[in-house]
Amino acid sequence: MAGAALAPGTAASHSSLMSDYLLQPDPADPRLTQQVSGRDQDGNLVDAAVVVERPLTLFLNGQEIVTMMTIGDYPDYLAVGYLLNQNMLHHDDEIEGVDYDDELEVVVVRTARETDYEDKLKKKTHTSGCAQGTAFGDLMEKFDEIDLPADAKLKTSWLYELTKKINTSPSLYLEAGAIHGSVLCHEDRPLIYMEDVGRHNAVDKIAGYMFLHGIGAGDKIFYTTGRLTSEMVIKTVQMGIPILVSRSGFTAWGVDLAREANLTLIGRARGKRFLTLAGEGRIVYDADGGGEAEDADRRSKGD
Repeated sequence: MAGAALAPGTAASHSSLMSDYLLQPDPADPRLTQQVSGRDQDGNLVDAAVVVERPLTLFLNGQEIVTMMTIGDYPDYLAVGYLLNQNMLHHDDEIEGVDYDDELEVVVVRTARETDYEDKLKKKTHTSGCAQGTAFGDLMEKFDEIDLPADAKLKTSWLYELTKKINTSPSLYLEAGAIHGSVLCHEDRPLIYMEDVGRHNAVDKIAGYMFLHGIGAGDKIFYTTGRLTSEMVIKTVQMGIPILVSRSGFTAWGVDLAREANLTLIGRARGKRFLTLAGEGRIVYDADGGGEAEDADRRSKGD
């Protein structure tokens, strides 16, 4: 990626957090939260950390595409991933630069290919995601053309290890709540952990990172804290990832689309309990599970 002006919160400022991750949240970043005074259940004065959200306007070459509400970290990955998942960037496109202006809250993606999406922008769909998720054009534009690798596998031992590692990793969710997380994983190792006020933003950041760093998708597992909606399934399939896992629940259309695409769809993944509603042929049951899901797990609200 030539000529990219990276914002605070990009990979260069996170060397102390790498550990087993290639990239993970930095809950200590002062730009991402602020302290607000309030009172607790006993009337005591307390200070609480709350997530900061800010607008980010995205341009592709000279055309304004959308203004998103985001926490503001990794605007380069968010911009590229958003354009990929909207089918406005092609996987063979040459990105000449990604320029971010913190003061103007604008990010510009520049490509060698000339682009014009005026007609596509006229067809707008508000998605089920929070933070005003928006999709342009036909959501199913390339869905039927994607063949997910049938030989990908998910061992239950990997799944149990992943959920343990992810749930105990430092995160903005643990610091302040009111945020969604998405994690790209390989076998039992979480690789890239992104958070944002909208789950679609967290997904797009990972898509952008994968594109800009040339990371393959066929042997990866995607974990989200959000609901398994049609939007989440479509984006995962478009990214070429064959396995999608959530600690939350499903929507009927999400399940239907996952079955159509042969995406392995796993929800209610908490501890050693989970439910698979599509693509169960990829699962290798190599570890003892948690038995019947508890009623409390079934009734718990998704994030």
